[in-house]
Amino acid sequence: MVDKSEKFNWLVRVGYFSRAILYFVLGLIALTSAQKIAEGTNGIFRAIQEFPLGTVILWIMVVGLIAYALFRFCSLLFDIENNGSDAKGWGKRIGHAGSGIAHLALAYSAYKLATSDTGGSSGSSGGGAQEAASGVLGFEFGGIVLGLLGIALFVAAFHQAKKGITGSFMHRISGQAPDFTRWLGGAGFLARAVVYTVIGWSLFQAGFMSGGADQIKTLGDAVASLAGEGFIFTLTAIGLLLFGLFSLVLARYRIIPDLDSDAGVPKFRA
Repeated sequence: MVDKSEKFNWLVRVGYFSRAILYFVLGLIALTSAQKIAEGTNGIFRAIQEFPLGTVILWIMVVGLIAYALFRFCSLLFDIENNGSDAKGWGKRIGHAGSGIAHLALAYSAYKLATSDTGGSSGSSGGGAQEAASGVLGFEFGGIVLGLLGIALFVAAFHQAKKGITGSFMHRISGQAPDFTRWLGGAGFLARAVVYTVIGWSLFQAGFMSGGADQIKTLGDAVASLAGEGFIFTLTAIGLLLFGLFSLVLARYRIIPDLDSDAGVPKFRA
């Protein structure tokens, strides 16, 4: 019988595998296909759908991205990675929550395409996120919520950059991982910091500057918005591709917190 800890471990690794596919394809089409990257997030998922068994892969990604998002929310709620409850620790935990929100939005976009009879050919590239944002803005304090989500993404971007520069992520990875893992992760986290900043700014504008839901950018849209920025776009695309390879390494070598079988709460044991 598979216990809770094994199920949790398996789901998180599927999440990392899904993230690997997502970022590798994103980086690849950003470097090779201007037309598809201009479609934003839907362009990424359409490219994946064109693979053999592409729709099946999309469904695996839906499950995996949701699992990864829940893993990140556990970091906020239960401090499964022992970040602490001081200001620095809460900053990291809020950053994880921002990552969780971003990956839930990606899972929703993948779900919409996987269940679409038309292959998701209609609608805007970030339609799923924009629909959700429109719903949030319909509430009395919806703008504040979106603005705060933008700030959460700024916090996440800061910690992504810090990880990339310091290599602090390596202490969560098994010593059996390949030697080049540090450099894959460093480049990838710096690229993600750029993308998270773009997404955070779009949320901040929509929430606090009356930008409207159509301002909201998801992962692919954020990369597409950098297309006219020359070497910044190229370096970001390469970094995201490398982050996909890094995520594939994590799917095998990431040290996953154990799930306490009594309390049902994950606990990190390095």
